[in-house]
Amino acid sequence: MPAAPGTIHGRYYDGKSACVREVFVVTTPGEVILRDLGDSSLVARWPIVELGILGDSEHEAVPLLVRGGDEARLAIEDAEQRRQLATAVPEIAAIGARKPEPAGRILQWGGALVAAIGLFWFGIQTGSDTLAPMVPYGLQARLGESVYRAIAGNRPQCDGQEGLAAINQFANRVAAEAGYDHPISVRVLKGGPVNAFTLPGGTMILYGDLIALTKDGDELGGVIAHEIGHAVLYHPIKGLARQYGTQQILKALTGGYSDIGTLGSGGALLAALRNGRDFEREADEEGVSLLEKLGLHADGMSRFFEELLKAEPKDAAKAAGIWSDHPPTAERVEATKRPATGAPDFTPAEWTAIKSMCR
Repeated sequence: MPAAPGTIHGRYYDGKSACVREVFVVTTPGEVILRDLGDSSLVARWPIVELGILGDSEHEAVPLLVRGGDEARLAIEDAEQRRQLATAVPEIAAIGARKPEPAGRILQWGGALVAAIGLFWFGIQTGSDTLAPMVPYGLQARLGESVYRAIAGNRPQCDGQEGLAAINQFANRVAAEAGYDHPISVRVLKGGPVNAFTLPGGTMILYGDLIALTKDGDELGGVIAHEIGHAVLYHPIKGLARQYGTQQILKALTGGYSDIGTLGSGGALLAALRNGRDFEREADEEGVSLLEKLGLHADGMSRFFEELLKAEPKDAAKAAGIWSDHPPTAERVEATKRPATGAPDFTPAEWTAIKSMCR
């Protein structure tokens, strides 16, 4: 079955090797089918409901078509053929979008550029508090994803679905109480250190060793609520603005957002995301307050800090990885003490699923 004239051609990368296959694309009401350009053999069948796009025509010459949960990629070099595919499959219409004209880009990013220029005017330290949250959420999310990939690398994730669902449901419930309008996505990486942090765009990373250290669901709930405090107060994007200056924010707004992900090693990115003592005190206060407003146990945060203090009495904050720039742990124990009133942060079944999710 040779490819017909006018067929959509592309290059297929399987994500497992350096091999590249020339393919042609066949669409059906439910699938995008990829066949070898030479012998028409089947290469892949991708359900339309699972398709996604990496990048966009504004920032990349060739946005990539991907399937959720799969490392494979399809690159269609010809812009007209991408538009042809977008017409056939409206669910991925963005892959055929034309590159915006300069005037359109100016209008699109005008408000964000004003915010970034304002950072220069008011100064990084003061201006970032007010203006960094005005960076468009879509950009913050892409920025966070770029940083996540740089930090996580090939480290395996804990994939216990029930436990992961319980954590994400709890995190989004706490964020919603703060009036945060965007989704929180929690990812759990296997191993250590005892660590947790939040990236721009609401991506939260927990390490399995931190979950193992917590004695109950309320302690873990306290840790997550603290990280939600960072998210709803926009500490991650403020921290990056302060660390790298408005030059990087401007690059991001004008098409260079991927630079943030290549500023250095994972360690350098973590250093940029360290929040400093003021941010940490704010996140502690916000997290405990949100738990109390929800009628949940708010004593877990203080008890978790006590566990850290027992493990490292002389320098518990330093032993906690990214928390090494945090206030003294003994101070935080006292500041976050609350009575054990309200409902548990997680049900017994949820807590059992969470404790076993990294096995």
